[in-house]
Amino acid sequence: MADTDWPYDPDSDEGSEGMRKYGQAILAKKVDEDEDFPLRAGDFLDEHADDPIRVNYDEVVSVADIFEHLDVEEFETITDFHTAMGRAMREAGYWNYYPDGDDPV
Repeated sequence: MADTDWPYDPDSDEGSEGMRKYGQAILAKKVDEDEDFPLRAGDFLDEHADDPIRVNYDEVVSVADIFEHLDVEEFETITDFHTAMGRAMREAGYWNYYPDGDDPV
């Protein structure tokens, strides 16, 4: 989906502190490590489903698009949240960063 199709620019100064940030950095800004965990995936999706997430230099998808590939229902910690988001983004083909080397698929 083109950036102009979103109700606001995911790269705005307010949203990204003057620089582009991608995927998990934007998702992580939507949670408070001390207040929000454990966190039900459904509750997060209810609140943020239509929010735009820049997944690479030219692609923006919704939180709902990423959650279609999610395989957990609850996150105990922010680390669990990050792990699940990375896995879902890789599964969807939105992210090609692999912390252990080549594409594990």
